[in-house]
Amino acid sequence: MPCRGIRGAITVANNTREEIIERTKTLLRKIAEANGILPEDLACIIFTTTSDLNAEFPALAARELGWTKVPLLCAKEIEVPGSIPRCIRVLLLWNTEKEQEEIVHVYLGEAERLRPDLYYER
Repeated sequence: MPCRGIRGAITVANNTREEIIERTKTLLRKIAEANGILPEDLACIIFTTTSDLNAEFPALAARELGWTKVPLLCAKEIEVPGSIPRCIRVLLLWNTEKEQEEIVHVYLGEAERLRPDLYYER
């Protein structure tokens, strides 16, 4: 079975524990819904945050959704001048029979500017 990558990102208004967790949950739910993901089919999830977000690990959101067996990793996004602030990015590695072009990537909030070529209909 192939392992496919699903990308997504979301922005938060404030660097607070509550907002990081809630916005990350929103992103993960949208990705799971758009692709029909079951947590047991995930190989792992990698989260990155911009350097202005440090109030909580976004991976905690996945744990709170019940994704307790999925390996998770958090890291800092590289600092690029002019990049979108307060942004959480994810890369889900998913074991699926779906073809690459069937994968739905989800970018929400200001993060939609990262990949305007990938339209996600809500």
